[in-house]
Amino acid sequence: FRQNVKEVADLEIGMRMEGIVTNITNFGAFVNIGVHRDGLVHVSEFTRDRNVDLQTIVSVGQRLSVIVKDVDMKLNRVALALDK
Repeated sequence: FRQNVKEVADLEIGMRMEGIVTNITNFGAFVNIGVHRDGLVHVSEFTRDRNVDLQTIVSVGQRLSVIVKDVDMKLNRVALALDK
């Protein structure tokens, strides 16, 4: 995790981060990037096929390189994209 990023408010759109997958759902993977709030990488970042089981592509505990796509301070949500 980045030492200078500790809270959601420290995040900036476009920031590259390393994170660890903590949960996988039908709509994406939640990734811990070290800010006390997991960010979501939407399933469309992994595949165009909506019928694919995301667990065949990514697994809990896996490290991912991500980019901060959006930060919603009101809803305390972080949207992430894969850093390809």
